[in-house]
Amino acid sequence: MNEEPQHPRTRQTFYRRDRRSVRLAREFVRETLTDWARTERSDDVLLCVSELATNALVHGVPAGRGFLLRLTLHGDGVVRAEVHDSGPGEVRTPERSPEAEHGRGLLLVAALADKWGVGERNPGKFVWCEFAARGEGVTVPGRLG
Repeated sequence: MNEEPQHPRTRQTFYRRDRRSVRLAREFVRETLTDWARTERSDDVLLCVSELATNALVHGVPAGRGFLLRLTLHGDGVVRAEVHDSGPGEVRTPERSPEAEHGRGLLLVAALADKWGVGERNPGKFVWCEFAARGEGVTVPGRLG
């Protein structure tokens, strides 16, 4: 018996350069994950999207612009979050001292997401992170549980 391959489901929304946008992005993620019945890693996804949205607002969104948040659920249960902005700049994990007040966002993303990276767009860039499903026989390398 051949099963039809599941096509990815995608939802996206655009946010203006406004500090309330991070909260609205979290609400969008929470609602989408609930609709997709993929809440087992919602805390990780919410925190990573919050960090990526904050970074986009602080470093990547020029005045008068905004950022795009895209969520994709792949047929294998992987949730991918992408934050697109139109600003210049290089994205990398910073080397910060433990006493630093800022600069831990991408370190958190690197620690919580199963994969993450940066892509180019014109203008700007997008930062993405992926989360495999848990509790369904999926083993995530380097993580307990």
